[in-house]
Amino acid sequence: MTRKKVKLAFIVNDSARKATFKKRKKGLMKKVSELSTLCGIDACAIIYSPYDSQPEVWPSPLGVQRVLSKFKTMPEMEQSKKMVNQESFLRQRITKASEQLRKQRKENREKEVTQAMFQCLTGKINLANLNMIDLNDLGWMIDRNLKEVEKRVETLNKRSRSSTGGTSHNSQLAAVAASGAGPSNGGQQAPESSQKADVLAATNLGVNVDSMLRQQWFMDMVTPQETAMGFGGDDNMMLPFGDTNHNALFSNPFFPLN
Repeated sequence: MTRKKVKLAFIVNDSARKATFKKRKKGLMKKVSELSTLCGIDACAIIYSPYDSQPEVWPSPLGVQRVLSKFKTMPEMEQSKKMVNQESFLRQRITKASEQLRKQRKENREKEVTQAMFQCLTGKINLANLNMIDLNDLGWMIDRNLKEVEKRVETLNKRSRSSTGGTSHNSQLAAVAASGAGPSNGGQQAPESSQKADVLAATNLGVNVDSMLRQQWFMDMVTPQETAMGFGGDDNMMLPFGDTNHNALFSNPFFPLN
């Protein structure tokens, strides 16, 4: 059974606070001892409490003085390099939590816009009901997906050209040899290398035209017929988020528009 998370707040009850102090003090001393033994480092602990007239130290008063003397010989900048108080520690925690929250909100927004993009393709969402911010987000997502598709098509074209390069070269040599043989070719002027080159060129042209048509279809889909809206396609653009308009598809004001 997992331990219940303790609420970090001042314990108002005196008896409960004293019992918690004794238990936690014992555990802290044990942890310092384990850290020093397992890692072979110099460590000490000094604890003042309202329940004892003298502070409790570990490992001993002489051991504490030795560690403190070693610490004071360090440069002042090194002494305070990783030193924090309660306020600075909480500020660091808040900054880290805020950054994690920002990233999580951005991921959630991207998932929402991706889902909306597929719903637009199936006709489940009417683009006329979206506001400018939602359309901007949707255009950003479509533009990013189009770039990924174009990169994939370009990669496949390069692989196709590299795999057919050697065959085309051999076919060209065979065609030159056949043309130099004279009348034996029967006057035919359509060598196999030329046919393969034409087929490959037509294939590449068809892929490029098809990519352009898909891009134009996407842009026509997200652009209302009444007024054309431009969409940002910069790779470094931070995905903006919706405003407080309750009529919008996404109404969480997470990030400002760029």
